[in-house]
Amino acid sequence: MALHNDYGNLGEEIAAEYLKAKGYVIHQMHWRTGHKELDIVAETDGTLVVVEVKARRNSIFCKPEDVLSVNKMRRIVLAADAYVRYHRIDLPVRFDLITVVGDPRNPRITHYEKAFTSPVWYK
Repeated sequence: MALHNDYGNLGEEIAAEYLKAKGYVIHQMHWRTGHKELDIVAETDGTLVVVEVKARRNSIFCKPEDVLSVNKMRRIVLAADAYVRYHRIDLPVRFDLITVVGDPRNPRITHYEKAFTSPVWYK
């Protein structure tokens, strides 16, 4: 596995620990079906939270949040729809972004709640 993939996986673990510390319940990490994937699926206050994680060693070339394209958001929404249908979940859904930048021993974590919305789920 490439080094950047290892750092991406580590970033997801760091994000999950961050969410747990904030009281979120982690339902699933690295959920996949076909070509659809979700980094973290969590729950808080009766809301299913789909979290995209972007991890970078540094932000010299670009900020991690700038890498979340419209196409990527579309794929996340489709994956979340598949997840909700598969697990028969009847909760409002929120889409968050967590960025993890820097040394994994002391990363800078930024949590963007409601980073984007889907026309399917408005609450």
